[in-house]
Amino acid sequence: MDLYIIRHAWAEERDAARWPDDGQRPLTGAGRKRFAAMVGKLAERGVAPGVLATSPLVRCRQTAEILAEGLPSRPKVVELAALEPGSDLDALVAWTAARAEDHDQIGWVGHAPDVDRLCAVLVGGEEAWIRFAKGAVAAVRFDGLPETGSGELRWLATAKVLGC
Repeated sequence: MDLYIIRHAWAEERDAARWPDDGQRPLTGAGRKRFAAMVGKLAERGVAPGVLATSPLVRCRQTAEILAEGLPSRPKVVELAALEPGSDLDALVAWTAARAEDHDQIGWVGHAPDVDRLCAVLVGGEEAWIRFAKGAVAAVRFDGLPETGSGELRWLATAKVLGC
């Protein structure tokens, strides 16, 4: 199965006056457009998850919705507390494994530095590190069910790499 790990797209700057609850901080208009352009390029390359798990924070939910709207697979979007800042890898792997029989491709939309760590641990171990730029998408392949250290990093794409 293929797991896509996605860092949320470009969000508004932190501002306690505008968003006393940082979980309500949205994507910028430019960030939405740039990520939508990325999604178009990813769709052309066969990215087609059947389901997307997202952090419930607004910027991740918006990123997941842009993905769902722009991919021909029209994946279902599911909010998971396990993708909130401080992500719970064990819960995410269990959730993904439970859906792997029905879906060859699944996506997670989360936050930095969590997505950096989640991806690294899935393909390497606790000492590994992979840096995700805003809006970056990584493809990790598993021969069977996902588990720590058993993934193969197939690619990591950023807006710049995709020409967006």
